[in-house]
Amino acid sequence: MIDGFVRIAAITPDLRVADCAGNAAETVRAAQRAAQAGASVAVFPELGLTGYTCGDLFLQDALVRGAQEALSAVLAGTAGLDLLLAVGLPVRCGAALYNCAAVLCAGRILGLVPKTHIPNYGEFYELRHFAPGEGVDEEVELCGQRVRLCARQLFACKEMPDLVVGVEICEDLWVPAPPSEALALSGATVLLNLSASDEIIGKAAYRRSLVQGQSGRLLCAYAYADAGRGESTQDMVFAGHDLIAENGTILAETKRFRNEMAVCDVDVQRLAADRRRSNTFAPGAALLRTAFSLPLRELSLLREISPTPFVPQSQAHLAERCEEILALQAGGLVTRLKHTGIRRAVVGLSGGLDSTLALIVMAHAFDDLNLPRSGILAVTMPGFGTTSRTRGNAEKLAEAYGVELRTVSISKAVEQHFADIGQNMNDHDVTYENSQARERTQVLMDIANKIGGLVVGTGDLSELALGWATYNGDHMSMYAVNCSIPKTLVRHLTAFEAARSPEPLKSVLLDVLGTPVSPELLPPTKGEISQKTEDIVGPYELHDFFLYYLLRFGFSPRKIYRLCRAAMQGRYSDEEIKKWLRTFLRRFFSQQFKRSCLPDGPKVGSVTLSPRGDWRMPSDASAALWLREAESL
Repeated sequence: MIDGFVRIAAITPDLRVADCAGNAAETVRAAQRAAQAGASVAVFPELGLTGYTCGDLFLQDALVRGAQEALSAVLAGTAGLDLLLAVGLPVRCGAALYNCAAVLCAGRILGLVPKTHIPNYGEFYELRHFAPGEGVDEEVELCGQRVRLCARQLFACKEMPDLVVGVEICEDLWVPAPPSEALALSGATVLLNLSASDEIIGKAAYRRSLVQGQSGRLLCAYAYADAGRGESTQDMVFAGHDLIAENGTILAETKRFRNEMAVCDVDVQRLAADRRRSNTFAPGAALLRTAFSLPLRELSLLREISPTPFVPQSQAHLAERCEEILALQAGGLVTRLKHTGIRRAVVGLSGGLDSTLALIVMAHAFDDLNLPRSGILAVTMPGFGTTSRTRGNAEKLAEAYGVELRTVSISKAVEQHFADIGQNMNDHDVTYENSQARERTQVLMDIANKIGGLVVGTGDLSELALGWATYNGDHMSMYAVNCSIPKTLVRHLTAFEAARSPEPLKSVLLDVLGTPVSPELLPPTKGEISQKTEDIVGPYELHDFFLYYLLRFGFSPRKIYRLCRAAMQGRYSDEEIKKWLRTFLRRFFSQQFKRSCLPDGPKVGSVTLSPRGDWRMPSDASAALWLREAESL
């Protein structure tokens, strides 16, 4: 419970129908296991202190009293645990009996949540015993405490404001308008479901989709605890299918028929950030809130943190994602070409990764338009830092894709420019480098004017974040197809194209992938690339990681650092992560002026830096707050 992480357990303990004392003891033991595992929140099955399948025994005074005694035992047995838990039992109020969740913490009953929707169809006969909880708001005495019995209530953690818990029970999830909708709109980031969902063929997949979908729709964490072995099998079988989902992703799931515990860490800070971004997530009515306290403590994370958040981990999903992204990039270019009526396109082809991806997209776009690829003009512009490897790959790529290739050496033009402005050829400063980048852009723009074409930009999202582009040089184009593709994803898109390409194109693409990333603006060393971008600005996989969590969720440097350490274990030292995080923050803030005047380009993912899209930031914003926190790590 620090940095927004909350460990949740969904538990199916062993039980015996109507054995309240035994069920209480099992519940306490399970709660202790959850606490030992570091959980701060635990949810148990519906009517777990009595068993769900008690039938008409629910109308017996002995069972209702036994359930209350069992709750007293659970209160006593869990009072010393740093744990919020929800357990199920029948509770009388006036002439009615309610199927309730008791929310407990530190020996106190925080509230009783009655089941709103009572099923009375198929194998379910709950209306025979229980009253619906809709509209009920009463104060009852239970286990020597005065407690609110109300479905519309929330439980808020004092130490972690983003941890707000709401509760619903089994059927409440399966109806057209679940109570969890109002709970989430009123602030619940964690929803607990105490369930007794019997198992029939095909139901597990549907149950999983319900939990997954509800967590996504409500931008919440959803923990579902299911009744399992021990319930009566007279008419039904229960499998103990426990699930925990966060914003549309299943994070933990138990095997059925085992009576196990699902446990994982959810990120309520991340959920709160998503809600703030979504102006359609309108706040609901103010509900009753009861506060509880839990200590803040740092645990090793019990969730997978991908080192490449922009790249799917599954190979099958990765291939599907690459195909979709290429279609989005090409689709954007197709629309721009159709709208303008332009049938020619120009690209600066260096033989590096970004320009190769731009050429791939252009080829697909021309194919979609049924235009000959000869309408694509690839211009290779050797300068002071160009190597035979990259120039050779540019030539091979143009030939393999069947596009026109033109070679325009920029050396003489840049030398003349140096003479005009008094630049020393031996002074390899920023002027030396940027003059070459601007000359190349001028060549591309003027050739495009001459042939009536469109200059397609090659710069990627990672370069834009770091400002690793020459203002009014490679920073500028007429349509930028890579503007929302981070460098880590550029590599995978190129590899995907290589995997499905015939020879000799496949070999050329693989060699491009093996070439060090470089702007090639400084003279080579013994014919090899001397200027390697990642030696200067840092590893792109780190910068892409920082970029994702800074922009997508607005996380602080402290949290990004913690996530990065977990994701990059064994790959980078703590000092390296700190060093490059500080570099990223400095560059990100200081280079906003370049992003404030970007050319058009398609958004393909959840993070982009277009000033007309997702990111609006003043160029004069100070990085002091972020850097101060990064320095203190």
